[in-house]
Amino acid sequence: MMLDFTGKNVLITGSSRGIGRAIAQLFAEQGARVAVHYHHNRAAAEETVAALSGGPHALVQGDIADPAAVAALVDDAVAQLGRLDILVNNAGIYEDHPLADVSYEEWQRSWAAVMGANVFGAANACYCAARHMIAQGGGRIVNVSSRGAFRGEPTGPAYGASKAALNAMSQSLAKYLAPYHISVGVVAPGFVQTDMAREALTGERGEEIRRQSPFNRVAKPEEVAYAVLFLASEGAEFMTGAIIDVNGASYLRT
Repeated sequence: MMLDFTGKNVLITGSSRGIGRAIAQLFAEQGARVAVHYHHNRAAAEETVAALSGGPHALVQGDIADPAAVAALVDDAVAQLGRLDILVNNAGIYEDHPLADVSYEEWQRSWAAVMGANVFGAANACYCAARHMIAQGGGRIVNVSSRGAFRGEPTGPAYGASKAALNAMSQSLAKYLAPYHISVGVVAPGFVQTDMAREALTGERGEEIRRQSPFNRVAKPEEVAYAVLFLASEGAEFMTGAIIDVNGASYLRT
């Protein structure tokens, strides 16, 4: 019964599709009430909520890169669900900005956009959610990172840097929040079979990406979701600060 989340309430950022949707579905299947977050695509978010088992579930909106919007969407989730037991920071963006091919202005814009969403947005969500969790006596935070934090992202260095920063922030918060009975974990996927990755996974490049794993494939969203649920589960508290790789041995680190 480790993955029984009956009576638990969870907010998942960026959960209208892809990995976030799979996380929402798995939490709901295991008894949780879910706040599905979206930025622009309300129709996809409503579709996600409608497909969730159990409930009642919630729908919250906001730009994760906007500090005021983050505070409002966390408060909205708490208002609709009654309390917040688990936060999953899944929302994030990737942009190519190869140094030799972009202007200085584009370089700066891309760094600001990626860091704003992937680092500052997640940090603000952690702050707002943790304040509620401290008041209620505990909770769980799981941040979705990337193998790019370790292997590098040559044409998207801001993305790799943002995920490395997310890892470091998570481990800092794991140490700080433990006395408040809040654990913080990280799941770091490689490529995942989602709509967002469809273009990269087609043709010869897709074949090369799949060959990076000895399984000769990329992760399924459900496999990433399972790791998230494991870190959020009862009994996993002492894994606080851990980073779980979900990349099919496509990148191994020591």
